[in-house]
Amino acid sequence: MKLKPQKYHEFIAKLRKIGLEGPFSGSKHPYFLFGKIKIIVPNPHGGDVDKSIIKKVINKIGVSVDGF
Repeated sequence: MKLKPQKYHEFIAKLRKIGLEGPFSGSKHPYFLFGKIKIIVPNPHGGDVDKSIIKKVINKIGVSVDGF
């Protein structure tokens, strides 16, 4: 499966579905918790979340592209 940019609210829903807690308010960006791992997720303010950010997040939590 190939990654594509996603709407922010769809991206957040997918993160929650795979078990991340959040989003919580951070100092500059919202963040999620995955066990003891803190994952900062920039808010594109109306735009899509870029596929490079999606890839960084799924690599950090150990989920395959197909599993996401």
